[in-house]
Amino acid sequence: MPCRNIVMLTGAGISAESGVPTFRADDGLWMGHRIEDVATPEAFARDPALVQDFYNRRRAQLPTVHPNAAHRALADLAARWDGDFLLVTQNVDDLHDRAHGATPPTPGFELIHMHGELLKAHCTRTGRVCDWPGDLAVDEPSPHHPLGRLRPHIVWFGEMPLEMDRIEAALARCDLFVSIGTSGAVYPAAGFVELARSAGARTVELNLDPSQVTALFDEVRHGPATEVVPAFVSQLLAR
Repeated sequence: MPCRNIVMLTGAGISAESGVPTFRADDGLWMGHRIEDVATPEAFARDPALVQDFYNRRRAQLPTVHPNAAHRALADLAARWDGDFLLVTQNVDDLHDRAHGATPPTPGFELIHMHGELLKAHCTRTGRVCDWPGDLAVDEPSPHHPLGRLRPHIVWFGEMPLEMDRIEAALARCDLFVSIGTSGAVYPAAGFVELARSAGARTVELNLDPSQVTALFDEVRHGPATEVVPAFVSQLLAR
């Protein structure tokens, strides 16, 4: 079936091959911490020093990792696709941004970080976002409000993912939905395939292993992202 409008969702699996730690290890910890201690608003209120240090260390790792073949394949697709292409990532790293910076995308391309970005911070009073490539202090003053402070621009558990209206609108009109490197365990992203299916889109899963929602996809390809994503993009562009 011909397609013009694409929505792609990427998760931790696409960046894992670049050396970015996945969200949860087998022991249920995230880089040595319980999720409840570093990824909730309550954790930030209780121990801002621990939370800021956790994200400072993650931010400092970014220069040591680089876009891989899967990131570059999606950047190539964005540069050559003549329809609408929305790339939604659950990842807070900047690997997609760097890949697309090397290959400028077409006007129909958009990138949404639905769970926030490590290289940004936002004001606790106004919600305004600013670029922040360095460390955040425990009580980093906000430039946007005299009583505000800056926190990592990360969507924590209990908070609403970003740009959901735009994402759902794109899913409602897409012809093709592709999920890459996701577990299918975290909502609302895990429900995107059902929204796309209800709109009549073809749905494809590209993942190292079957996700928790594999049965909902029309087509499934399993293998490393650096192999299955470039192969899928090549076939898509050849049509």
